[in-house]
Amino acid sequence: MEKIIKTIAEELNIKTSQVESTIKLIDEGNTIPFIARYRKEVTGGLSDEVLRDLNERLNYLRNLEQRKSEVIKSIDEQGKLTDEILQAVAISKTLAEVEDIYRPYKQKKKTRATVAKAKGLEPLAHIIIEQKEKNPIEEIAKRFINVDNISEEDKKNKDKVINNAEEAIKGALDIIAEDISDNAKYRKEIKRLCYREALIDTKASKEEKSNYEMYYDYKEAIKYIPSHRILAINRGEKEEFLKVKIEKPEQKILLCIEKDIIKGETQFTNMLKETILDAFKRLIEPSIDREIRSDLTEKAEEKAIKVFGQNSKQLLLGAPIKGKTVMGFDPAYRTGCKIAVIDETGKVLDYTTVYPTEPQNDVEGAKKELLKLIEKDKVDMIAIGNGTASRESEMFVADMIKQSSRNVHYVIVSEAGASVYSASKLATEEYPNINVSIRGAISIARRLQDPLAELVKIDPKAIGVGQYQHDVNQKKLAESLAGVVEDSVNKVGVDVNTATPSLLSYVSGINSTIAKNIVKYRDENGKLKNRKQLLKVPKLGKVAFEQSAGFLRIFDGDNPLEITAVHPESYVATEKLLDSLGFKKEDIKDKQKLEQLRNKLKNINIEKTADELQIGEMTLTDIVTEISKPGRDPREDMPKPILRSDVLKLEDLREGMVLSGTVRNVIDFGAFVDIGVKHDGLVHISEMSDKFIKNPSEVVSVGDIIKVKVIKIDKDRQKVGLSMKV
Repeated sequence: MEKIIKTIAEELNIKTSQVESTIKLIDEGNTIPFIARYRKEVTGGLSDEVLRDLNERLNYLRNLEQRKSEVIKSIDEQGKLTDEILQAVAISKTLAEVEDIYRPYKQKKKTRATVAKAKGLEPLAHIIIEQKEKNPIEEIAKRFINVDNISEEDKKNKDKVINNAEEAIKGALDIIAEDISDNAKYRKEIKRLCYREALIDTKASKEEKSNYEMYYDYKEAIKYIPSHRILAINRGEKEEFLKVKIEKPEQKILLCIEKDIIKGETQFTNMLKETILDAFKRLIEPSIDREIRSDLTEKAEEKAIKVFGQNSKQLLLGAPIKGKTVMGFDPAYRTGCKIAVIDETGKVLDYTTVYPTEPQNDVEGAKKELLKLIEKDKVDMIAIGNGTASRESEMFVADMIKQSSRNVHYVIVSEAGASVYSASKLATEEYPNINVSIRGAISIARRLQDPLAELVKIDPKAIGVGQYQHDVNQKKLAESLAGVVEDSVNKVGVDVNTATPSLLSYVSGINSTIAKNIVKYRDENGKLKNRKQLLKVPKLGKVAFEQSAGFLRIFDGDNPLEITAVHPESYVATEKLLDSLGFKKEDIKDKQKLEQLRNKLKNINIEKTADELQIGEMTLTDIVTEISKPGRDPREDMPKPILRSDVLKLEDLREGMVLSGTVRNVIDFGAFVDIGVKHDGLVHISEMSDKFIKNPSEVVSVGDIIKVKVIKIDKDRQKVGLSMKV
C-alpha cells in the first residue's frame, strides 16, 4: 500500500499524507463530493477533480497489485519462480508489463513451438542458442529423427513424427522464435523504440470522397500525434475508408535482438538471424501493433472523456434565468416547430405546433399564433433549440418579435438530449397527457430557467459536448460523466422540498430509491422543516444523512443555517461564531443585520478563531463564506446567456468585425463559437492567445461569452474563422 500511496502522490504532485488520508476516507465509504466539501482538513483541500483522478488511479494500482500476486502465484505453482522474475514483476508499472513477464508461463494453445516441444526438440533448440557446438548441426539434428522409433499409430500423426534433420532443425528454431517473442525484455525495448521513432501510416482503402481525405496518404510520429487525430483515424478505419499500419524502425529492432543473442560468427549465425526475423514478423509485430494502437486509443479516449466532462460541467453549471416566463421553441422542418410556454416556476401554460419553415413556409400563420401567446402568457424570453432548422427558426423569431408590443429577447439553447428526454419514462410520468414531441420544447424552455435541474433528467452521455463521443469506451465515458453531474449537483446544492427524484439521486449519499422515498415522504407529510426529518425517510440512515445533509437546502424551515451548505456537524461551531460576533442564526435572513455581519466577518482572524472554536481553518473559511451569502447560487458567477433580438447572416459578416459569441464546444484544436450566424465559427488554438497554449480549455469553457474578431469567411463552405486576439 505504501508503494501505491507514493506512486499516486508523485503522479498527482501532492503529499503522501494527503493520499493516505484520502484513501482512508474513500475506503470508509465517503463520496467524492462529501470528501471535497467537508473533509478539506483531512485531504489538505484537494478539489473534486483531483479526488476523482486519485480514486481512478487507486483502483488501477490496486488491480495491478492483485494481478502481480496472481502472476507470481501461477509461476510459483509451475516451479519456475526466480528472484529475477520477482524483481521484474515488482518494478512493473503497468498491467501490460506484467502480462509481458507472464507471457512465457501462460497456458498456450497449440503453436508450432508447442508441437516442436512435444516432439522433444528443446535440447536441440538449446544447442543452437548456445552456439558452442563445432560439429555440423545437421549431424546433431539426425539424433532427433524418430520415424523408426515410434508406433505405426503415431506415424499417422504429423505432430509426433520427425522424418529428417531438416524437420528437427526447423522445429528447434520454432521453439527459439517463440522464446524470443515471449521475452519481456525484448518486448519492452521494442515498444520503447516504437514510441520514440515509429510512425502511424494511413492510406485510402477506397478512392471516394469522405471526411477522412486528409488521411488518404498520411504519416505522423506516434509520439506527437494528438488524440483527436487518433480517434479520427480509428473511425476512418472502422468505416473502411482507411488502412492503418505502424511503421517501425525494423532494422534497429532486429539489431537490438541480434546483439543479445548472436555470439560471434558461427554456423548458427544466419539461421538465428532468420529466426529473429521470423519471431519479429510472425509473432512480435502483430501483438506490438495491437498494443500500441490500443495504448494510443486509450490515451486519446482518456483525453476526449476529460474534454466531454469539462464541457458538460460548464453546460450543467450554466447561469439560470430566474423569474421569467419562457417560450420553448423546438425547431424542425416537415413536422413543424413545437412550442411550449412555461411560467417562472416551470409550470406549462400553453403549447402548440407552428410551420414557419420548409416545406409549409406558413410564416404569417406562425407569427400570428405566437404573437398571441406572447401577449396572453406575458412571455419574456424565447429559448430556441440549436438543432435542425435552428437558424431558419432564429431568423423567423427575430423578425416576429419586432412586431410584439412586449420587450422579448431570444436565446439559443443546447438541445442535446431533448429528444432522449421526451421519450423517456420520466417525461411520461411528468407530462402523461402531453404529446412526446411537445416535451422537447418544454425541456428547451426549462433549460434556460435552470439548466442543471433539467439536464439531470437526461443520460449524461446525451448532454456531453466534445468530439468522437460514440467512439470512446462507453463504460468509462458514462462513469466520468456521472461523476461530473454528481459534482455539479453537489456544488450548487438542492432544494429538498422542490427537487425531482432525478436531481436528488445525484446528491452525495442518495441513490434513486432514497430519492423516490424523499419525494414520497414529502408528498405524504408536507414540506420538510429541518434536515433532521430526513432520518425519518425510509432507507435514509445515519451514513446517508452524514453524506447528503450539507448538500440539501431547506428554505423557510426551522433553521436558517439550512439554506446554506453548512453541515449539521458544524452547527454548534457556527452558532458559537455568530454569538461571539453578537449575532444569532436568525439574523442571516435579515438583510440589514446580514450586511453588519458581513462587515464583521471580513475582519475575523481565521487562525485564532478556528483554534477557539476547535475546528479546521478551511472549514471555518467555508462557514464564513456560507453565512456571508446565505442561499447563494454559485452559478450566479457564470456568464449569462447572450440575449438576442436580431439575427446575423453570413453576408453581413466582414473580416475584422468584432462580435460577442457563446462558446458552444471546446475540442483539442480550438473552440466553436456561436456568433449568431447559421454555423458556429471556429477559433483555432493558434488564434486563442498571443502566448503558447497547450490546450484550448486553458483559455475557454463551454458557455463562456467571449469577444472574437472575424478573420476568414468561406462563403462556399459556410465556414467562419475567428480570433480571440481582438
